[in-house]
Amino acid sequence: MSFIDYLENTDELVKKFNSTVEFVQQWEGGKKTSNEQKLEAYKYYKQAMIGDINIPEPSFINFTAKSKWNAWNSVKGTEKYDAMIKYIEIIEEQKKSI
Repeated sequence: MSFIDYLENTDELVKKFNSTVEFVQQWEGGKKTSNEQKLEAYKYYKQAMIGDINIPEPSFINFTAKSKWNAWNSVKGTEKYDAMIKYIEIIEEQKKSI
């Protein structure tokens, strides 16, 4: 099924997104991805699961939290299903590169 098809069948998109999330949670190869690659997937995961960022911006002293906040904030306004598609695409690309 193509991603265009997913746009027409949101149930299938949600199933694919959920299975991709489950895969990532158990994926040993994911540990080999760079922080940049992790943040790229993270921001779309958060946007798909929660929507626009809803937490205050952390202090620059907390570099990890600030990086995550900046990444998620960068996709503010992205629709839920678009974020799901981007997340799936990113993970599929990461799987090929490892």
